[in-house]
Amino acid sequence: MISFPHCKINLGLQVLSKRSDGYHNIETCFYPVLCTDILEIIPSREFSFTQSGTKVDGKDEDNLCVKAFHLIQEELGIDLVKIHLHKIIPMGAGLGGGSSDAAFTLRLLNEVFDLKISKEQLKSYASKLGSDCSFFLEDQPMIGKGRGEILSPISVNLNGLHLILIKPDVHVSTAEAYSGIEPKQPEISIQGILKLPLKEWRDKLSNDFEKLIFKKHPIIKAVKEKLYALGASYASMSGSGASVFGLFERPIDLKSEFPSMNYWSGELK
Repeated sequence: MISFPHCKINLGLQVLSKRSDGYHNIETCFYPVLCTDILEIIPSREFSFTQSGTKVDGKDEDNLCVKAFHLIQEELGIDLVKIHLHKIIPMGAGLGGGSSDAAFTLRLLNEVFDLKISKEQLKSYASKLGSDCSFFLEDQPMIGKGRGEILSPISVNLNGLHLILIKPDVHVSTAEAYSGIEPKQPEISIQGILKLPLKEWRDKLSNDFEKLIFKKHPIIKAVKEKLYALGASYASMSGSGASVFGLFERPIDLKSEFPSMNYWSGELK
């Protein structure tokens, strides 16, 4: 069985407070984007995990797809499988690719073995794998609170807008992004800002990680500024970086603008 784990962008990201467990409380809007990896899972007499596409660093046993399988196997005693992941979503990009792969592994295992696991139980499993994994069990924009695992639907209509995703040749780890963050309570919540017209987002909808990351990696700031120069209605770094996205009212040809960077473009639906 094959599925297509999609990525996400963050429409705003506020770091609200430091928690006693070492994590941070945040508020963000996760928005699904159909830039996808390809994931295949089939029953097998022996377990195997293989990869193609963009190389994923680290040992196979540390891959979130493998961890997701072992989590379900330990809980429900399922048979062995072959997992193949074709990686397209860039890593260290703030797009949630690894979390999406893990969540879609849970979804596929549920289907392959007809486990009849409820969405709420799947979310419980997903939260053990990563803070934003639960979002990828949904297929709509969601407000994320807590570590990002407390989700609630939000009506955000970007239909017809053209999304440009740019990934500079920079890797930003989540630990790096949080290392210099100063939590604060905002004057207005992201949920409130998203009710405003798109033209007002530029001055009000922000990503708290940008200040620190832009200082360490000026190329990311330069990409955001370039997107605005090209006419973006709104542009922002996604998550903890390093990718930057722009929302445009018309298609943009980027071949001459970002010749050495990975990019993805498409109409939002």
